[in-house]
Amino acid sequence: MSRIDDVYAKLQIKTGAKLVLVVLDGLGDVAMREQGWMTPLEAATTPNLDGLVSQGCAQGRMIPVVPGITPGSGPGHLALFGYDPIEFEVGRGVIEALGLGIELTSGDVAARANFCTLNDQGVVTDRRAGRIATEVCERLCGILSAKIKKIGTTAVQIVPGKEHRFVVVFRGTGLEGPLSDTDPNREGFPIAVAKPVDPKNEGQKKMAKLIADFYKVALPLLKAEKTANGFLMRGVAHQPEIPTFEQRYGLKAAALAVYPMYKGLSQLVGMVKIEGPSTIREQFERYAKEYSNYDYFFIHFKYTDKAGEDGNFEAKKKAIEEFDAALPILLARKPDVLAITGDHSTPCSLKGHSWHPQPVLLHSAASGSDKLCRFTETGANHGSLGIFEAKYLIRLMQAHGKMFDKFGA
Repeated sequence: MSRIDDVYAKLQIKTGAKLVLVVLDGLGDVAMREQGWMTPLEAATTPNLDGLVSQGCAQGRMIPVVPGITPGSGPGHLALFGYDPIEFEVGRGVIEALGLGIELTSGDVAARANFCTLNDQGVVTDRRAGRIATEVCERLCGILSAKIKKIGTTAVQIVPGKEHRFVVVFRGTGLEGPLSDTDPNREGFPIAVAKPVDPKNEGQKKMAKLIADFYKVALPLLKAEKTANGFLMRGVAHQPEIPTFEQRYGLKAAALAVYPMYKGLSQLVGMVKIEGPSTIREQFERYAKEYSNYDYFFIHFKYTDKAGEDGNFEAKKKAIEEFDAALPILLARKPDVLAITGDHSTPCSLKGHSWHPQPVLLHSAASGSDKLCRFTETGANHGSLGIFEAKYLIRLMQAHGKMFDKFGA
């Protein structure tokens, strides 16, 4: 525990306040000429968010990691949960595996994978294989699982996720991560070779050879597939030790997320995964039912990020409007502290995550009003929260819930 965390821990008091963090994945964007100098959040019709702002809110922008660094979803969310993403590096494979309900043990190494499309020369032409249906992913994983039980003496477990995503878990001895990704991160390049992050680490070297051997066996099994005839692997790592959310903040926390990765992120820090809901409306309805059972709720909405990665301005705008239409269900069971933000920005113009600070809205009895009309990037630039690192959001939420005693005389 850092010195500043120790200070927070000593000041922490129980108040019974209910805290809710709503994450519109990849919410932040950049106003571009071809978009009429507007972002999707600015262009969206959001009467319920507007009404919330009119009741009094504080706004600002958050740096997801440190200035100039573009985060993955893992670091972006860990920061929102108050874990310094530089200090707590977690492989994406571990997060995804946990989200799919896989029980990892010491020595296991997990990788997040997704099917892709390869041409005859082995060059990646579509990194997501056209976002194949989940049923297709399940069939393909079944083909791989039936033929690949072990690589040498190492057991291999292949578990399908949503759409084009799946997880591979390697269970053996002397295995370590992290490794570099086999995803070239753009079309037009072949599958990359997984390499040890530390070239001197024997466990990582052994794991890199295992990944190479896995590809040699698996790719021929997919050769007959027209679309999903290859796969890419990211976040090859083993599970780290990390203090739980309740240990750090004294809050019993629950997560309402649809996609496995975000369930895994919440489980990694000890949140209770609430299964069942598949739409934002259903997530808000379940929150209302579970209101009395938890102190803190993390609610995740994926579709803003998906549209941003596709470069689809209109789809991102509509996703925000879909979220806004469901918002009254949440507001009817009013939390004491409500934060609405993104885990990072996913500008449509970049078709990917970026380093741009994401907007954040904080509503509580103590938030006062920034006298803004709407929740937008432009408005957030003028908000009283200013620009701060995302890892401090949970501390601001606690403060607004009156969960800290006074510091010093």
